[in-house]
Amino acid sequence: MQNDEVRRTTGQPLLSAIEQARSFSLFGHTAQMPDEKDTNSFPLGELDETTGTPLYYVDKTIQQDLKSNNLSLTEATVVAQNRPLWRLMSMFGALHS
Repeated sequence: MQNDEVRRTTGQPLLSAIEQARSFSLFGHTAQMPDEKDTNSFPLGELDETTGTPLYYVDKTIQQDLKSNNLSLTEATVVAQNRPLWRLMSMFGALHS
């Protein structure tokens, strides 16, 4: 039995869809935090102050996922402020893209 058959039979989404939904959830949590919190700069790919390394891996992943849902990083930050809307958009977009 192949993986596609198992997923169809059990109704499980692709692992990549689950990962994208969790990524959107984390982005939403950090975007909703007050500006004075350190984590608020996390999704925007700024430099880590202690090591000076860019937080690119998160930024690129989020941007690619958002692009597949026709949202820019700035637009997503604004949408994330509406928690019920962001929850709906992130789950629906991630699981049905």
